Amino acid sequence: MPCSPTSGPANWPRVTDVNADLVAELVASGIDRREARWLVEEFVPGGDLDAAPALRRAAKRRLDGEPLQYIIGHWPFRSLDLDVDPGVLIPRPETEELVGFAIDELARMGCAAPVIMDLGCGSGAIGLALLDELLERGILATLVAVDQSTDALATARRNALKHKLHAVSFVHSSWFADVDPSLRGHIDLIVANPPYVGDEEFVHLDPVLRYEPKGAIVSRDAKGVPGFADLDVIIREAVSWLRPGGVLICEHSNIHRDAATETAKQAGFVDVVDLDDLAGHPRTLIARRA
Repeated sequence: MPCSPTSGPANWPRVTDVNADLVAELVASGIDRREARWLVEEFVPGGDLDAAPALRRAAKRRLDGEPLQYIIGHWPFRSLDLDVDPGVLIPRPETEELVGFAIDELARMGCAAPVIMDLGCGSGAIGLALLDELLERGILATLVAVDQSTDALATARRNALKHKLHAVSFVHSSWFADVDPSLRGHIDLIVANPPYVGDEEFVHLDPVLRYEPKGAIVSRDAKGVPGFADLDVIIREAVSWLRPGGVLICEHSNIHRDAATETAKQAGFVDVVDLDDLAGHPRTLIARRA
């Protein structure tokens, strides 16, 4: 009689035993237990011991300080599993909140087929999550994904294909500079998670950020406010790209609330609000075109 899929010599290691031993090995080397489990699940699927050398190379990269997300090569963001690499920012929980705010704003606006612009799209996290979640609600949105990094746009394209999200155009542009001018005044929602860390602050942040693209993290100062230059451009110029009643939603630093809300009001936005993140820090500007 043929052996059943689970039978075999008594001395064969079981998958669970192999995984447990490998996790224990990584923990003993200094890796956090939860991260050790993720690495084992990623690099030793099914307990294949032939893959153990690849696991140990990955573990060394983590011990050297490289972010787990880049080592694994993908990371969850709301409903999506996104490919990530050193050309894009690692998706973070506070940015997931921004997507929730955007869904709420679109529901309030009652758009049947909204046109959305994701400025500095990176991996595509914000814009693609919006497309996906709106589709679940029966809403066919169109996305314009903008980034000045060709590497980031390539990653965003892969993620769109991975999740079969086809209503996307990708634009190589520094903010609005090279966006099709025919879109001016016709966008329902603009979302952005731009660089907003000042040079001086960056020096004192977690060293793991050195692995991420600095151009997506650090911005010049503006209006006497560290790291505000890119936000200043986006807020001032966004109003002319939005349709009447359209909404801008921007993530920003916890020191930018006053500058962001004042700039939005000066640009002609109304109903300007600024929301805290789950940690209680100022994080998200929401501003509506009159």
